[in-house]
Amino acid sequence: MPKSSAEVAIVGAGPIGLELAVRLKTAGIDSLHFDARQIGYTISWFAPQTRFFSSNERIAIAGVPLQTAYQTKCTQEQYLAYLRSIVLQFDLKINTYEPVVNVQRAGAEFVLTTRPADGQRTYRVRKLVLATGGTAKPRRLNVPGEDLPHVSHYFSDPHAFFQKDVLIVGGRNSAVEAALRSHYCGARVSISYRRAQFDAASIKYWLLPEMNGLIQSGKIKGYFKTTVKEIRPGGAALEREDGPPIDVSADFVLALIGYEADMTLCRLAGVELKEPGQVPAFDPVTMETNVPGIYVAGTAIAGTQAKYAVFIENCHVHAERILASLTGAKPPPAPATLERPES
Repeated sequence: MPKSSAEVAIVGAGPIGLELAVRLKTAGIDSLHFDARQIGYTISWFAPQTRFFSSNERIAIAGVPLQTAYQTKCTQEQYLAYLRSIVLQFDLKINTYEPVVNVQRAGAEFVLTTRPADGQRTYRVRKLVLATGGTAKPRRLNVPGEDLPHVSHYFSDPHAFFQKDVLIVGGRNSAVEAALRSHYCGARVSISYRRAQFDAASIKYWLLPEMNGLIQSGKIKGYFKTTVKEIRPGGAALEREDGPPIDVSADFVLALIGYEADMTLCRLAGVELKEPGQVPAFDPVTMETNVPGIYVAGTAIAGTQAKYAVFIENCHVHAERILASLTGAKPPPAPATLERPES
């Protein structure tokens, strides 16, 4: 038998999932909230002291200002503390470490099956919101040696690379930031990128000139128009468009080539997914998918993004649209288009 029931269930406790939870609670709508990990999980694996692209006002949620000590852009640690404060301030009840593993329709309701550490549970709800994000798992190179222990798809603390050879694969913001921080931490850094140069629109504006200068001076080795052919202990082989392969020394390899959304629950629930990227079909006025009663919110609306155009700062309106749909209120007006999103 179902463990409990509610009007609405939210799956995903990132910033937009939490913002929606606040809206529902303020409106007096009974809800359940689940996350497979901890709140803000994908933010928690940012490297220490990583700063957001966006200014603080654009990533603040639920009408609660986000303040930093020196009026600088928010760090990973500060934002996670902010999200914890939102949960405490509004007394939100989040079932963390309780992944939703199945969704089935039962008449006018949905039955959710979850799998926490102490065994399987089921819940019944009338409406379901999938706010599962767009960066659940890393993209893979799909080359020999990718699963060796010195290879990672995440950038952690650069201290680990002190006086070591580090090959970074990728050419967008995360790769460039990892290269710079590792270099300044005393690593011998090289970077492989499949294009002829970095795309300025994909890199924090304050990092790109610094990165280009270090490559031009030879302090960071840049291998442009190359792809990884093989990774082995102590090094990697790079293929070039216009020459023979290159052998690069590498005590560590960081494959920072982006991340993919996990659209499993959308698929299980019957939500139509469009290629490329498995983008869910939904009504942009209400956020309701092609399955009546199931909504999407946050970066999950874009599936896996080839080039990021949907992020926290332009997703806040999703919570207002879903609340209006649930209550029968007039949908909120479309927000002014950001001339240049900061993220």
